[in-house]
Amino acid sequence: MGTLQGSWSAATIFWANIVLSAVAFVGGKAIFEQLWLHPYSLVRKNRYHTLLTSGFIHGDLAHLAFNMITFYFFAFPLAREVGDMAFLIIYFGSLIISSIPTVIREQNNPDYKSVGASGAISGVLFGYILFDPMSKIYIFLIPIGVPAVLFAFIYLGFSYYAAKKDLGNINHEAHFWGALAGVILTILLVPRALMTFYEKVFG
Repeated sequence: MGTLQGSWSAATIFWANIVLSAVAFVGGKAIFEQLWLHPYSLVRKNRYHTLLTSGFIHGDLAHLAFNMITFYFFAFPLAREVGDMAFLIIYFGSLIISSIPTVIREQNNPDYKSVGASGAISGVLFGYILFDPMSKIYIFLIPIGVPAVLFAFIYLGFSYYAAKKDLGNINHEAHFWGALAGVILTILLVPRALMTFYEKVFG
């Protein structure tokens, strides 16, 4: 598929997620232990690289598929809008920033591990929303499209609530901080994003 919709940066990340996750699925626990985010050992053994590597492996095929479908629909348009270098900063910045609160919270918990690109993808999604806030986002099992700007507030509110209540086996805190990081980084790198958002929402 070449550079997939004209962005080498997004295409590279897309395929890296698929290939590295497949390697982890085949290699099993031995591979996961080398790549997952394990705050306890990160702090004690300086395994800082896992802030990045954990974002390229996924717990199972469904986890990978959901993240890559979201990535496909929002990352490529964002990369074309902001340029490849800015996109890489937004993606990796959101990935790292979204994991820091988890590391702080779980650094004394030897049983906690985390994988997946959800924090980075939240950053990409929210970066995209700045440029197209009135587009419709379709949520699973809901047949009516939700305006992206409304979805953003619902998403942040739910992620904050779910993180406080520790709902499910999902790192909702990473979703929340990844989304905020994506907004801030996009505005810093492409200041016109804020004016574009304002004009499209308020006329």
